[in-house]
Amino acid sequence: MSEALSLIPAELAANQALFVGLCVFLGLMVGSFLNVVIHRVPIMMDNLLRSECEALAGKEATAQPTFNLVVPRSACPKCQAPITALQNIPVVSWLVLRGQCANCKAGISKRYPLVELTSGILTGVVAAHFGYGLLAVGGILFTWFLIALAMIDYDTQLLPDQLTYPLLWLGLLMSLSHPVWAPGASPVTPVDSILGAVVGYLSLWSVFWIYWFIRREEGMGFGDFKLFAAFGAWFGWKMLLPILLFASLVGSICGVYLLYRRRKGLETKIVFGPFLAAAGWLFLMVGHQTVDRYLGLFPHAR
Repeated sequence: MSEALSLIPAELAANQALFVGLCVFLGLMVGSFLNVVIHRVPIMMDNLLRSECEALAGKEATAQPTFNLVVPRSACPKCQAPITALQNIPVVSWLVLRGQCANCKAGISKRYPLVELTSGILTGVVAAHFGYGLLAVGGILFTWFLIALAMIDYDTQLLPDQLTYPLLWLGLLMSLSHPVWAPGASPVTPVDSILGAVVGYLSLWSVFWIYWFIRREEGMGFGDFKLFAAFGAWFGWKMLLPILLFASLVGSICGVYLLYRRRKGLETKIVFGPFLAAAGWLFLMVGHQTVDRYLGLFPHAR
Protein backbone atom coordinates (compact mmCIF):
# COMPACT_ATOMS: atom_id res chain seq x y z
CA MET A 1 0.00 0.00 0.00
CA SER A 2 2.76 2.43 0.96
CA GLU A 3 4.66 1.61 -2.24
CA ALA A 4 1.55 2.34 -4.32
CA LEU A 5 1.05 5.68 -2.58
CA SER A 6 4.69 6.61 -3.13
CA LEU A 7 4.24 6.09 -6.88
CA ILE A 8 1.40 8.64 -7.09
CA PRO A 9 3.59 11.80 -6.85
CA ALA A 10 6.01 10.39 -9.41
CA GLU A 11 3.17 9.54 -11.79
CA LEU A 12 1.63 13.01 -11.43
CA ALA A 13 4.99 14.67 -11.99
CA ALA A 14 5.59 12.62 -15.13
CA ASN A 15 2.07 12.82 -16.57
CA GLN A 16 1.04 16.45 -17.05
CA ALA A 17 -2.37 15.57 -18.50
CA LEU A 18 -3.22 13.36 -15.52
CA PHE A 19 -2.13 16.05 -13.08
CA VAL A 20 -4.17 18.77 -14.79
CA GLY A 21 -7.20 16.50 -15.09
CA LEU A 22 -7.15 15.66 -11.39
CA CYS A 23 -6.77 19.35 -10.56
CA VAL A 24 -9.79 20.24 -12.72
CA PHE A 25 -11.84 17.58 -10.92
CA LEU A 26 -10.63 18.85 -7.55
CA GLY A 27 -11.42 22.42 -8.59
CA LEU A 28 -14.99 21.46 -9.46
CA MET A 29 -15.46 19.78 -6.08
CA VAL A 30 -13.95 22.71 -4.20
CA GLY A 31 -16.12 25.06 -6.28
CA SER A 32 -19.17 23.46 -4.68
CA PHE A 33 -17.68 24.22 -1.26
CA LEU A 34 -16.84 27.77 -2.36
CA ASN A 35 -20.55 28.33 -2.99
CA VAL A 36 -21.12 27.46 0.67
CA VAL A 37 -18.33 29.84 1.74
CA ILE A 38 -19.69 32.66 -0.40
CA HIS A 39 -23.18 32.26 1.04
CA ARG A 40 -22.40 31.52 4.69
CA VAL A 41 -19.35 33.61 5.64
CA PRO A 42 -21.25 36.95 5.43
CA ILE A 43 -24.06 35.48 7.55
CA MET A 44 -21.52 34.21 10.07
CA MET A 45 -19.96 37.68 10.19
CA ASP A 46 -23.37 39.26 10.76
CA ASN A 47 -24.18 36.80 13.56
CA LEU A 48 -20.84 37.50 15.25
CA LEU A 49 -21.35 41.26 14.97
CA ARG A 50 -24.82 41.01 16.52
CA SER A 51 -23.44 39.00 19.44
CA GLU A 52 -20.66 41.51 20.02
CA CYS A 53 -23.13 44.42 19.91
CA GLU A 54 -25.38 42.70 22.46
CA ALA A 55 -22.38 42.05 24.72
CA LEU A 56 -21.27 45.71 24.52
CA ALA A 57 -24.81 46.82 25.32
CA GLY A 58 -24.81 44.60 28.41
CA LYS A 59 -27.57 42.39 27.04
CA GLU A 60 -27.70 38.65 27.36
CA ALA A 61 -26.66 37.05 24.09
CA THR A 62 -29.58 35.74 22.08
CA ALA A 63 -29.40 31.98 21.63
CA GLN A 64 -28.64 31.17 18.02
CA PRO A 65 -28.71 27.78 16.28
CA THR A 66 -25.32 26.50 15.18
CA PHE A 67 -24.39 28.04 11.87
CA ASN A 68 -21.00 27.56 10.25
CA LEU A 69 -19.50 26.16 7.07
CA VAL A 70 -20.57 22.63 8.01
CA VAL A 71 -23.77 22.98 10.05
CA PRO A 72 -26.62 23.11 9.12
CA ARG A 73 -26.72 20.83 6.13
CA SER A 74 -27.34 22.54 2.79
CA ALA A 75 -31.03 22.76 1.93
CA CYS A 76 -33.40 24.42 -0.53
CA PRO A 77 -33.98 28.00 0.68
CA LYS A 78 -37.66 27.78 -0.24
CA CYS A 79 -38.90 24.37 0.95
CA GLN A 80 -35.94 23.54 3.25
CA ALA A 81 -35.60 20.07 1.72
CA PRO A 82 -32.05 18.74 2.41
CA ILE A 83 -29.76 18.56 -0.61
CA THR A 84 -28.54 15.00 -1.07
CA ALA A 85 -25.07 14.01 -2.22
CA LEU A 86 -26.39 13.06 -5.67
CA GLN A 87 -28.04 16.47 -5.96
CA ASN A 88 -24.78 18.18 -5.08
CA ILE A 89 -22.49 16.92 -7.85
CA PRO A 90 -20.79 20.02 -9.29
CA VAL A 91 -22.42 21.31 -12.50
CA VAL A 92 -23.88 17.89 -13.39
CA SER A 93 -26.61 17.95 -10.73
CA TRP A 94 -27.75 21.42 -11.79
CA LEU A 95 -28.00 20.28 -15.41
CA VAL A 96 -29.83 17.06 -14.53
CA LEU A 97 -32.27 18.93 -12.27
CA ARG A 98 -32.66 21.60 -14.98
CA GLY A 99 -31.84 24.32 -12.50
CA GLN A 100 -34.73 23.41 -10.17
CA CYS A 101 -35.11 22.03 -6.66
CA ALA A 102 -35.85 18.30 -6.81
CA ASN A 103 -38.60 18.71 -4.21
CA CYS A 104 -40.46 21.99 -4.81
CA LYS A 105 -39.18 22.85 -8.32
CA ALA A 106 -38.04 26.29 -7.17
CA GLY A 107 -35.37 27.79 -9.43
CA ILE A 108 -31.71 27.34 -8.54
CA SER A 109 -29.47 30.24 -9.54
CA LYS A 110 -27.12 29.71 -12.48
CA ARG A 111 -24.41 31.22 -10.36
CA TYR A 112 -23.84 27.97 -8.44
CA PRO A 113 -22.70 25.91 -11.45
CA LEU A 114 -20.85 28.94 -12.85
CA VAL A 115 -18.78 29.25 -9.66
CA GLU A 116 -18.06 25.51 -9.76
CA LEU A 117 -17.13 25.64 -13.44
CA THR A 118 -14.94 28.71 -12.93
CA SER A 119 -13.16 27.02 -10.05
CA GLY A 120 -12.53 23.89 -12.11
CA ILE A 121 -11.28 25.74 -15.19
CA LEU A 122 -9.01 28.18 -13.34
CA THR A 123 -7.60 25.38 -11.19
CA GLY A 124 -6.74 23.45 -14.34
CA VAL A 125 -5.16 26.52 -15.94
CA VAL A 126 -2.96 27.10 -12.89
CA ALA A 127 -1.95 23.42 -12.80
CA ALA A 128 -1.05 23.45 -16.50
CA HIS A 129 0.91 26.69 -16.14
CA PHE A 130 3.05 25.74 -13.14
CA GLY A 131 3.16 21.96 -13.50
CA TYR A 132 3.40 19.51 -10.64
CA GLY A 133 5.03 21.11 -7.59
CA LEU A 134 4.76 23.58 -4.75
CA LEU A 135 3.99 26.58 -6.95
CA ALA A 136 0.95 24.81 -8.41
CA VAL A 137 -0.35 24.06 -4.92
CA GLY A 138 0.15 27.67 -3.87
CA GLY A 139 -1.39 29.03 -7.07
CA ILE A 140 -4.45 26.79 -6.74
CA LEU A 141 -5.05 27.85 -3.13
CA PHE A 142 -4.58 31.47 -4.18
CA THR A 143 -7.17 31.00 -6.93
CA TRP A 144 -9.78 29.48 -4.61
CA PHE A 145 -9.40 32.30 -2.11
CA LEU A 146 -9.81 34.92 -4.85
CA ILE A 147 -13.00 33.34 -6.22
CA ALA A 148 -14.60 33.40 -2.78
CA LEU A 149 -13.41 36.94 -2.00
CA ALA A 150 -14.53 38.36 -5.34
CA MET A 151 -18.03 36.90 -5.06
CA ILE A 152 -18.50 37.93 -1.42
CA ASP A 153 -17.37 41.47 -2.19
CA TYR A 154 -19.72 41.59 -5.19
CA ASP A 155 -22.65 40.49 -2.99
CA THR A 156 -21.95 42.41 0.22
CA GLN A 157 -19.14 44.94 -0.45
CA LEU A 158 -17.14 43.11 2.20
CA LEU A 159 -13.78 41.34 2.05
CA PRO A 160 -13.82 39.16 5.19
CA ASP A 161 -10.79 38.99 7.47
CA GLN A 162 -11.50 35.25 7.71
CA LEU A 163 -10.24 34.98 4.13
CA THR A 164 -7.83 37.90 3.58
CA TYR A 165 -5.66 37.11 6.62
CA PRO A 166 -5.11 33.42 5.76
CA LEU A 167 -4.30 34.47 2.19
CA LEU A 168 -1.72 36.92 3.54
CA TRP A 169 -0.11 34.31 5.79
CA LEU A 170 -0.02 31.76 2.97
CA GLY A 171 1.85 34.26 0.82
CA LEU A 172 4.43 34.82 3.55
CA LEU A 173 4.84 31.07 4.02
CA MET A 174 5.25 30.51 0.27
CA SER A 175 8.18 32.93 0.24
CA LEU A 176 10.05 30.62 2.64
CA SER A 177 10.42 28.13 -0.21
CA HIS A 178 12.57 30.57 -2.19
CA PRO A 179 16.07 29.43 -1.16
CA VAL A 180 15.15 25.74 -0.97
CA TRP A 181 13.03 24.67 -3.94
CA ALA A 182 15.25 25.63 -6.86
CA PRO A 183 13.23 25.01 -10.08
CA GLY A 184 9.82 25.22 -8.42
CA ALA A 185 10.66 27.90 -5.91
CA SER A 186 8.64 30.98 -5.16
CA PRO A 187 10.21 33.87 -7.10
CA VAL A 188 9.66 36.09 -4.04
CA THR A 189 12.14 36.13 -1.18
CA PRO A 190 10.93 36.39 2.44
CA VAL A 191 12.25 39.96 2.62
CA ASP A 192 10.36 40.97 -0.54
CA SER A 193 7.26 39.22 0.73
CA ILE A 194 7.25 41.02 4.07
CA LEU A 195 8.08 44.35 2.44
CA GLY A 196 5.36 43.75 -0.16
CA ALA A 197 2.76 43.08 2.52
CA VAL A 198 3.65 46.30 4.36
CA VAL A 199 3.76 48.42 1.20
CA GLY A 200 0.55 46.86 -0.10
CA TYR A 201 -1.39 47.70 3.04
CA LEU A 202 0.03 51.19 3.58
CA SER A 203 -0.40 52.27 -0.04
CA LEU A 204 -4.18 51.78 -0.12
CA TRP A 205 -4.45 52.90 3.50
CA SER A 206 -2.86 56.20 2.46
CA VAL A 207 -5.21 56.55 -0.53
CA PHE A 208 -8.16 55.94 1.79
CA TRP A 209 -7.21 58.74 4.16
CA ILE A 210 -6.28 61.20 1.41
CA TYR A 211 -9.70 60.63 -0.15
CA TRP A 212 -11.33 60.99 3.26
CA PHE A 213 -9.71 64.36 3.97
CA ILE A 214 -10.69 65.65 0.52
CA ARG A 215 -14.23 64.27 0.21
CA ARG A 216 -15.13 63.37 3.82
CA GLU A 217 -16.32 59.95 2.73
CA GLU A 218 -14.82 56.50 2.36
CA GLY A 219 -13.41 55.74 -1.07
CA MET A 220 -12.79 52.04 -0.39
CA GLY A 221 -13.15 49.48 2.37
CA PHE A 222 -10.51 48.26 4.80
CA GLY A 223 -10.75 44.82 3.24
CA ASP A 224 -9.13 46.20 0.08
CA PHE A 225 -6.04 47.15 2.13
CA LYS A 226 -5.75 43.61 3.46
CA LEU A 227 -6.26 41.95 0.09
CA PHE A 228 -3.61 44.22 -1.45
CA ALA A 229 -1.29 43.39 1.44
CA ALA A 230 -1.85 39.71 0.66
CA PHE A 231 -0.86 40.37 -2.96
CA GLY A 232 2.30 42.05 -1.69
CA ALA A 233 3.10 38.96 0.36
CA TRP A 234 2.58 36.68 -2.64
CA PHE A 235 4.24 38.77 -5.33
CA GLY A 236 6.59 41.25 -3.62
CA TRP A 237 6.46 45.02 -3.77
CA LYS A 238 7.51 45.34 -7.46
CA MET A 239 4.25 43.76 -8.61
CA LEU A 240 1.91 45.99 -6.62
CA LEU A 241 1.81 49.03 -8.90
CA PRO A 242 1.08 47.02 -12.09
CA ILE A 243 -1.67 45.09 -10.29
CA LEU A 244 -3.24 48.28 -8.97
CA LEU A 245 -3.05 50.03 -12.34
CA PHE A 246 -4.63 47.09 -14.16
CA ALA A 247 -7.40 46.69 -11.58
CA SER A 248 -8.12 50.44 -11.61
CA LEU A 249 -8.19 50.59 -15.41
CA VAL A 250 -10.55 47.63 -15.81
CA GLY A 251 -12.65 48.79 -12.86
CA SER A 252 -12.99 52.26 -14.34
CA ILE A 253 -14.04 50.93 -17.75
CA CYS A 254 -16.59 48.56 -16.23
CA GLY A 255 -17.80 51.26 -13.86
CA VAL A 256 -18.46 53.73 -16.66
CA TYR A 257 -20.27 51.03 -18.62
CA LEU A 258 -22.46 50.08 -15.64
CA LEU A 259 -23.27 53.70 -14.86
CA TYR A 260 -24.28 54.22 -18.48
CA ARG A 261 -26.43 51.08 -18.62
CA ARG A 262 -28.15 51.68 -15.28
CA ARG A 263 -28.50 55.45 -15.72
CA LYS A 264 -27.10 56.18 -12.27
CA GLY A 265 -25.09 59.12 -10.98
CA LEU A 266 -21.36 59.32 -10.38
CA GLU A 267 -21.94 58.90 -6.64
CA THR A 268 -22.83 55.24 -7.20
CA LYS A 269 -20.29 52.96 -5.52
CA ILE A 270 -18.55 50.31 -7.59
CA VAL A 271 -17.00 47.41 -5.67
CA PHE A 272 -13.25 47.22 -6.26
CA GLY A 273 -12.55 43.77 -4.81
CA PRO A 274 -13.55 41.70 -7.88
CA PHE A 275 -11.32 43.80 -10.15
CA LEU A 276 -8.46 43.58 -7.67
CA ALA A 277 -8.94 39.81 -7.45
CA ALA A 278 -8.98 39.46 -11.25
CA ALA A 279 -5.79 41.51 -11.56
CA GLY A 280 -4.12 39.45 -8.82
CA TRP A 281 -4.95 36.18 -10.58
CA LEU A 282 -3.77 37.47 -13.96
CA PHE A 283 -0.46 38.59 -12.49
CA LEU A 284 -0.11 35.23 -10.75
CA MET A 285 0.01 33.72 -14.22
CA VAL A 286 2.08 36.23 -16.19
CA GLY A 287 3.06 39.00 -13.81
CA HIS A 288 6.62 38.07 -12.90
CA GLN A 289 7.64 37.48 -16.50
CA THR A 290 6.05 40.78 -17.57
CA VAL A 291 7.63 42.83 -14.79
CA ASP A 292 11.04 41.19 -15.25
CA ARG A 293 11.00 41.96 -18.97
CA TYR A 294 10.02 45.56 -18.27
CA LEU A 295 12.73 46.02 -15.64
CA GLY A 296 15.18 44.39 -18.03
CA LEU A 297 14.88 47.55 -20.12
CA PHE A 298 16.29 49.47 -17.17
CA PRO A 299 19.18 47.43 -15.69
CA HIS A 300 19.82 49.91 -12.91
CA ALA A 301 16.21 49.59 -11.67
CA ARG A 302 16.72 46.01 -10.55
